[in-house]
Amino acid sequence: MIDPTARVEAGVVIEPYVIVGRHVHIGQQTRIGAFSVIGDYTIIGPRNRIYHHASVGTDSQDLKYKGEQSYLVMGEGNIIREYATLNRATGAGEKTIVGNHSVFMAYSHLAHNSRVGDYCIIANAAEIGGHVVIEDYAILGGLAAIHQFCRIGAHSLVGAGSKVTMDVPPFILVDGHPVRPQGLNVVGLRRRGFTSEQMRELERAYKIVYEGSLRVAEAIAQLRREFPRSGNVERIAAFLEQAHRGIVRPVKKKK
Repeated sequence: MIDPTARVEAGVVIEPYVIVGRHVHIGQQTRIGAFSVIGDYTIIGPRNRIYHHASVGTDSQDLKYKGEQSYLVMGEGNIIREYATLNRATGAGEKTIVGNHSVFMAYSHLAHNSRVGDYCIIANAAEIGGHVVIEDYAILGGLAAIHQFCRIGAHSLVGAGSKVTMDVPPFILVDGHPVRPQGLNVVGLRRRGFTSEQMRELERAYKIVYEGSLRVAEAIAQLRREFPRSGNVERIAAFLEQAHRGIVRPVKKKK
């Protein structure tokens, strides 16, 4: 059932029993699996693969949502697996945004007004609350739960079953319930071609943030003093400056 206001580009495949809502735009060579629902005002770029029984661009589950016109905007080359749910935003004209080449595995959830970057992996049944930001190349393990308004930094890894209630800086591995920092995301960084020199810089940056007694503002200043020309370390410093919820912290050692 395709609403007459929907725009379907060349090469799109829509399998049986799909429902496509009002003012939807589906980009070239995208494939929509059987029994899926594409909600109103959803914009899907080219070459996406949406598997059967997924719900993409359906109404926000936020109790403040009152049926206003809002959007879900998706880039290109994403994979949305079975029974995943991606909701539109709350607020007239607001958007939930998915970048390019990310994977949402079965039963994962993306709530209203959240943003997911490029090349992210959202594993099975991982749950992303409202107004969350997931930066590029981040990975959420299965059953991970991300509290609303949190940010997950680029190239970070959230372990399976973790509970995240504060911001996760870029490049690190966190795990636990509640979540705790466990060091750099070493395997992920190596797979993405980070050099030995870059890894050493990030290891030193991690120690400045987590293994000393510096406050966040002091850590930011030291990061910039020691690595004035490192783009990766500057990314950490800039992330810390915007961490209004605070960042994940290790368990305090008993005296």
